Amino acid sequence: MRRLLPDLSPWRSSRDFRLLWMSGAVTAFGSFLTMVALPLQIKELTGSAFAVGAIGAVQLVPLIVFGLYGGALADAMDRRKLILLTELGLATLTALLLVNSVLPDPMLWPLYVVAGLTSALAGLQQPAIDALTARIVPHDQLTAAAALNSIRWQLSAIVGPSLAGLIVAFAGLPVAYGLDLLTFAVSASLALRLASAPPAHDAERPSLAGIVAGARYAWRRKELLGTYAVDMVAMFFAFPNAIFPFLADDLDAPWALGLMYAAGSVGSVLVSLTSGWTSRVHRHGRMVVFGAALWGLAMAAAGALPNIWLVLLCLAVAGAADMISGLFRSTLWNQTIPDGLRGRLAGIELLSYMTGPQLGQVRAGTMAAMTSVRASVWSGGVACVVGVGLLAATLPKLMAYDARTNPHALKMRAERAAREPGAEAVAS
Repeated sequence: MRRLLPDLSPWRSSRDFRLLWMSGAVTAFGSFLTMVALPLQIKELTGSAFAVGAIGAVQLVPLIVFGLYGGALADAMDRRKLILLTELGLATLTALLLVNSVLPDPMLWPLYVVAGLTSALAGLQQPAIDALTARIVPHDQLTAAAALNSIRWQLSAIVGPSLAGLIVAFAGLPVAYGLDLLTFAVSASLALRLASAPPAHDAERPSLAGIVAGARYAWRRKELLGTYAVDMVAMFFAFPNAIFPFLADDLDAPWALGLMYAAGSVGSVLVSLTSGWTSRVHRHGRMVVFGAALWGLAMAAAGALPNIWLVLLCLAVAGAADMISGLFRSTLWNQTIPDGLRGRLAGIELLSYMTGPQLGQVRAGTMAAMTSVRASVWSGGVACVVGVGLLAATLPKLMAYDARTNPHALKMRAERAAREPGAEAVAS
């Protein structure tokens, strides 16, 4: 049992990791409140599955543009400062949602504007967080750090949506937005205590050429390219979260909407809480493919089954599968990418794991409007399995990746070993 429990080494060895973990936990809890409240408010204002799914389309372009630029910024400026500035911007946008929700006649267009701007700020912020984590955590603890971060995220994803459903039902949308606003104040106070994380002395200024250089590096690394492609395919075809309010109605279980949003996180956190085994796995590419394929199978079953409890079980299995894939994607990235490129590659990673869900929401909403809600869910799951299988067959370097022999992993391990004694002293 001890070998299955999460490895707490990153929490013990790095003060900054502890602060970043706690700040992220508070922010994630509040963000999940808004994640449920925003599509539900659009549903109440329009009654349209297409209008709800359009959130993904509105968020897509800002995410692409600012995710890439945010990666370049993370390599060129103090990552702590970038995190704090974007937290302030996200808090301001949440305040606008709160103000709109208390109007006698709330307006629809501000919801889409705020969704787009939130996506832009998330694109600027997330590469800095990812790049900072890779710097403050020792090399051999990166898988453990990914598991601890997933525990943080998934616990928030369980509590946030579950409470959001109750809060919106009994207290109203303004309370949900107001609680999200309060979480930003707490998370920012924690982030202020992080040590400064300046760029390297020879860091390039943010530029299109620098972004292109990062993209070329990723293109040359076919195992990296494979992780991006597998995740995007899985999320594009099998991420129906935007139409959960309609699926709950179709199953005669509107009371279960919050549980549907939280079910995937239940499965994910179970994997994270028993993640001690992950540090002993070395063929990360195969686990990425396995997790993505299982995600698709579980989503296909969720769309085909008529019983709400079986659907919730399938969503939990899907969440567990996604966590398996995500843990090994994160480990492969963090153990093989040089620090000087970490921000720009984190921007590309952001596109791979966030663009897919945004496009997936558009696909799910459009497919549901053309056919039916349940057909949109099960057909997407089947397409995910087929797509992941084709990628596995055409990307042999992903399937052959072994952390014990990969030259990029060996080089990064040697570089970190040369400087980590001093780094650990600073972190502690």
